[in-house]
This record gives sequence, structure tokens and C-alpha cells, in this order.
Amino acid sequence: MMSVDFPKISNTSGVAKAKIALSALAQRLPGLPRRLIRIRELTLTTNGAQSRPAKCVRSLVGLENIARTGEAEIALNAQRSTLIAPRSALRATLLTGGGDKPYALGMAAALTSEGILVDFIGSKDLSVPELLTNPRVNFLNLRGDQNPNVRMARKLVRVLTYYWRLVYYSARAKPKIFHILWNNKFQLIDRILLMLYYRLLGKKIVFTAHNVNVAKRDSRDSFVNRASLRIQYHLAHHIFVHTERMKSELLTDFAVPESKTSVIPFGINNTSPTTSITTSEARQRLGISTGDKTALFFGQIAPYKGLVYLIAALNQVLRNGANCRLIIAGNVKKGHAEYWEEVQRQIAHYGVGNRIIERIAHIPDEQVELYFKAADVLVVPYVHIFQSGVPFLAYSFGLPVIATDVGSLRRDIVEGTTGFVCRSEDPSDLARTIDQYFDSELFHNLENQRSEIKKYANERYSWDKVAAITRRVYSNLLEN
Repeated sequence: MMSVDFPKISNTSGVAKAKIALSALAQRLPGLPRRLIRIRELTLTTNGAQSRPAKCVRSLVGLENIARTGEAEIALNAQRSTLIAPRSALRATLLTGGGDKPYALGMAAALTSEGILVDFIGSKDLSVPELLTNPRVNFLNLRGDQNPNVRMARKLVRVLTYYWRLVYYSARAKPKIFHILWNNKFQLIDRILLMLYYRLLGKKIVFTAHNVNVAKRDSRDSFVNRASLRIQYHLAHHIFVHTERMKSELLTDFAVPESKTSVIPFGINNTSPTTSITTSEARQRLGISTGDKTALFFGQIAPYKGLVYLIAALNQVLRNGANCRLIIAGNVKKGHAEYWEEVQRQIAHYGVGNRIIERIAHIPDEQVELYFKAADVLVVPYVHIFQSGVPFLAYSFGLPVIATDVGSLRRDIVEGTTGFVCRSEDPSDLARTIDQYFDSELFHNLENQRSEIKKYANERYSWDKVAAITRRVYSNLLEN
């Protein structure tokens, strides 16, 4: 574990902070290219006016006060809130990684409802009215357009542009709290270099560990992965997790002190657009007959999701005489194309392809409700996981959940009321549970039960609880 003595620079200007911080970082990391740490005189603005003449920063991808992303020009202070806040207001920066819109929007809305002023670091995908019209949100589109269908050179420029904007913003940022919701794709930069940089700037770092060690979950763990995770967890001032088992893993595998961890609810997904479309209309659009009992598998396709066991279970359910359909909606997770080929081979082996509706692509936000309203139940056949946001998405539509007994999924389901639980990696038990659900009062009274499921989820996984715990942690960090 490296030991770093951080210089005290909190009372200096933004430019001075950046110079001192990157200089100190360069001394401790001599292998870092000088081109990436050189900062020249910057042009700073106050209320839109230049404070003094200066040279622009050109040492990195030709950036000036306006950085170019694709064909769009995005000012570094673009879309700032016009709210004039009292000096005593609690401020925080949310670093979103540019994705997971439901969680990021939910967190921003929860914090601002507590009176917290939020600098929201996002992308074009997150430039939505919920943020732009919120007077307590200072939305900063530092990531720009994240369209994946561009050349590698364009992607490289885009990444460098984003990191430069982030470095520049951090040196000038008013919030002392930096809350990281997700890292970016370059984990070593985010886990080590950026964490050191934020610490050198005197920021209090809060990190939400949605997965304590995702590489371990995906069977891709390594020494470098564990070492970089350990560094990030020890450089963070406080860490949020969603379950007690996740907290236990932090303490035992990464020696994180219990005093710097908190368990918070995942937060119910209430950001997906909804319309007046009915269940029958949704089923008609997807080509599902009225009498078809329909199960839904939703989200990214990867080995830990256990889709192969669901296909085998579907075969048994059909052999038992049930008139059942399965919707598979979601894209194949990067690096797992072979797994999807295995799933397809299994579908062909059992001959159940005519009972499966495949939508193998990213499902746009405006289409999500179509699948959850058309389905009778969500099936979560995971092999191993601590927490998943998909069941909470189902609950937001009042849809029951059948889940395997892994992670905290059992704790999130009330048997017979919000769903059922079965054994993991056991197609026979999964098939039995699917049959049990379709024979239950929960299914036969589903239209009335949907409102009860929504009510249960909103009470138990309320963003108000998340905001209250988060605000308390922020306040304690600023006092210490």
C-alpha cells in the first residue's frame, strides 16, 4: 500500500491548486507522462467575465475554454444552474461515469430534495429535463456525446478530452464532497490517479460500490484488479454499499474499516418513462396472445445472469403443458458473445425458439415499459450477485419477481406477495417455481396486485432514506 502525504492547498486559487496537485502527483508517480500533467496559465471566468488575460491550455488535444466533442462545442461551464445559493448550503459533486441514468437521476433528485446543491458530471445521454430544470442542479456535460459508432481515434480524443475537462473542473470546483457513483472505463486511472488528485485538492471522497469486486463476479479477477480496488477503497473517505454482505466483503477482502462504510437501499427505479399503454396493448405490440403466460428476462446478457438455466426451465414448463412464453430483452454484455452463442445452441437443442421473443439490443428508455407491462412476471435466474437493479425496475411497474437465492435477492422478495424464490443453478426448481407462480393468487389477481407491489417498493426502497443517510455522511465528513 502506498503512503502519500497530501499538501495543504485548500486556500489557493483553482489554477494554483491544479499546479500544486499535479506537481505533487508527478513527484510520486514519476512514470506519468509530463504532457498529461503540464498546466499553463489558464483563463478563468467569474460570472461570465474574464478575470485576467492568460494563455489557453493547448498541451492536451488542443483544448481552450471550449472543448470540441465530435461536431458539437460544449463550454466547460455549460448548462450551469442560475441558482444563487446561500454560502452555508451543502454542496456535492456527483461523478456518474456518464451512465446508469435511473440511479444517477434518482440520486440527484433525492439529494436536491434535501436542499443539497449538486454539480452533476454527466454526458449527453444524461442531459434531460429532470436535471436541466432542477434549480439545485449544476449540470456539466463533460463527457459529451458517447456514441459508440465512431472510429477508435475519435474515441481516444473523446476520452482525453473528458479527463482534461474533469481535471480542470476539479481544480475549480466549489463542492468539497466528491461522490463517485461509477468509475469510468479506464479503471486504473480512476482508482489511483484521479483518487490521488482529488485527495491532493483536499476533496472529501465518497464512493458508491454497486459491486465490491465485479471482476470476481465475472471470473476475471487478478492481482492488479484487487490491488487497484484496495487503493481506491482506502483513498475514499466513505463507502456506500447496498447490502450487509457487500459490507462484509469490503471489510474482509479489502480491510476497509467498518467506520467508513454505510449500507443504503438501492433506490427504487422511478425514472423510466410511462404512458397510458395498457397490458393488453403492450402484449399486442409484441405479438403475445391473451392466453399466453409470459415471463421476462431483462438486462445485459452475461454468464452470471444464468440465462441458460432459464432456457432449460422453460423447456420443462412447456413439457408440463403450460402455455408459456419468454421474452429476452437486452444486449449481450461486451466480451460475452460466446455465452450468447451457448444460449442460442441451448434454445435450438430444446426446440423452444418458437416460444421465445428475442430483443437482443439495448432497450431505449422509452420502450422499457412495453416489456414490463406485457410480462406477467420477471425472472432473475442469477448464478451469483450481491444486488441487482432489475427487480426494483420490475417493482416500479408493479411486476412480480421470481429470483434465485443468491446475494440479497431473497431479502428483496416477499414470498407470495411480491414474488417467489428458488434455488440457483437448478432448472428443475426454477421450473417448479414458475409453475407455482402461475398457479398462485398473486398471478390470478395480478392487475390488482400491481399497485400493492409499487406501494411496497416505494416504502421500502425510498430515495428519501438514501438521501437522509447520504446527507448525514456528507455533513460528518465536512465537520471532521
